Amino acid sequence: MRWHEITVHTTEEAIEMISNFIHELGAGGVSIEESGTLNKQRDTSLGQWYELPLNDIPEGRAVIKGYFAQGTEMDTILDNLKASIEQLRDFDIDTGNPAYEMREVDDEDWANAWKQYFKPIRVSERLTIKPTWEEYTASPDELILELDPGMAFGTGTHATTALCLRTLEKVVQPGDDVIDVGTGSGILSIAAAKLGARHVLAVDLDPVAVSSATENAKLNQLNNQITVKLSDLLGVLKASETEASDQLGVTIPVQVVVANILAEIILLFVGDVYEVLQPGGYYVASGIITAKEADVEKALVAANFTIVEKNYDSDWVVIVARKL
Repeated sequence: MRWHEITVHTTEEAIEMISNFIHELGAGGVSIEESGTLNKQRDTSLGQWYELPLNDIPEGRAVIKGYFAQGTEMDTILDNLKASIEQLRDFDIDTGNPAYEMREVDDEDWANAWKQYFKPIRVSERLTIKPTWEEYTASPDELILELDPGMAFGTGTHATTALCLRTLEKVVQPGDDVIDVGTGSGILSIAAAKLGARHVLAVDLDPVAVSSATENAKLNQLNNQITVKLSDLLGVLKASETEASDQLGVTIPVQVVVANILAEIILLFVGDVYEVLQPGGYYVASGIITAKEADVEKALVAANFTIVEKNYDSDWVVIVARKL
């Protein structure tokens, strides 16, 4: 089978936003390649080593590719994609004067090639992400997160996700009920469950994410500990008024809410998070580029949250807020 490949040359800052645009336009897969220079700062605090080959992508730049089935009207897709990327300027996201390319490729050119770059990686003191197709022997203290992200989701090693995982390791306590907003592949829900959460409610507005998170929960034998729903947080709040806790899996108010979403989206439901958290509960907010840090912090404080911790990786920050 042949596919239409659309390539966007942009910045690392815009990766998550543009990847999401491509996915929403109906791509059957999205691949991302960042700068592979030796000058790129990488986290080796937990003994990580990197097998990615060097490339000629300039520092701070990225190449994003989306794959669309034959018969797709690619001129319309490209026009819509350009319009969405142009709007990122309104949010002060630097897209770096993106350049675009289109061509046709065969399945073998992309469907499995990306897997060679996804190896087991220890992202925190206890958490290790392992792709399902890799053999790996864990040490006694490791918690293994089995992941098959498919082509529509990341491998869990992006700075925003890694920040979330390290933070959840410190925040989640045995017996906690957790809500994961915008779950994607379900990696954060799986981590929370492995860290001792009694139950995790994973929600996403994307049916593909719901399917992926459900399958990854099963891969980790956590489908009885993780409930995945097509919903947003407001929908969860409304459902809690009519549905029994066994239908949601968690009892509201919960002890922890985690959201690894764009800052602009996080700002839309700060009040909902406050309502769904019990007093003393923690909100772990990630996906926040440092340029938007002050805006998110201001909104959290205005909603009566107390900022208890902030952690950084490259140009990204995770904010831990507490409801007092």
